[in-house]
Amino acid sequence: MQILMILVPVTLILVALGVVLFNWAVKNGQYDDLDGPAHRILYDDDKDMIPDDAKTGNEKAAADRSETRDTRKQ
Repeated sequence: MQILMILVPVTLILVALGVVLFNWAVKNGQYDDLDGPAHRILYDDDKDMIPDDAKTGNEKAAADRSETRDTRKQ
């Protein structure tokens, strides 16, 4: 029975320590999105950075089609 006098305060201290560490981790961004940056690199968003003389025939045609779609929307 005397062991409970030791274990209950130790348990309460450990729980409080866990809550404090969890709050610290949340405030410091430890639970931010980890998959987003890894998947974002796979998106092809640099088509507009390719010079016109380096584009292949298919890329030029696709660029022309997207430009005509953009002008129609406006």
